[in-house]
Amino acid sequence: MSIERVTNLGNINISQDAIAALAGGVVSECYGVVGMASQKLVKDGLAELLKKENYSKGVVVRKTEKGLELDLYIIISFGVKISEVILEVQKKVKYILEKTLELDSIIVNVYVQGVKVIG
Repeated sequence: MSIERVTNLGNINISQDAIAALAGGVVSECYGVVGMASQKLVKDGLAELLKKENYSKGVVVRKTEKGLELDLYIIISFGVKISEVILEVQKKVKYILEKTLELDSIIVNVYVQGVKVIG
């Protein structure tokens, strides 16, 4: 499944992997976010921190009747207010995707997979 656009110059198809990579890049730039996490917790309930080229593994993109829905799996920094970081991630991802993809209805769900002490 992909997002399809028809223009006077031709057709444009945007894959869900491209959307996931874009969202992962935006999330990694948010304050308080250490990085993207794998969707599945590894043994003992610990989350794996993903490298830049694997950000899309921490994002699930679904096309629903309401629009585009994203599930983001993140690891945040110790000592930050979790609710503020999540709200900032949601706002920034929603804004960038709406501006880039020219879509109106994007739902962003954030799942905190872990907290990491930096330093």
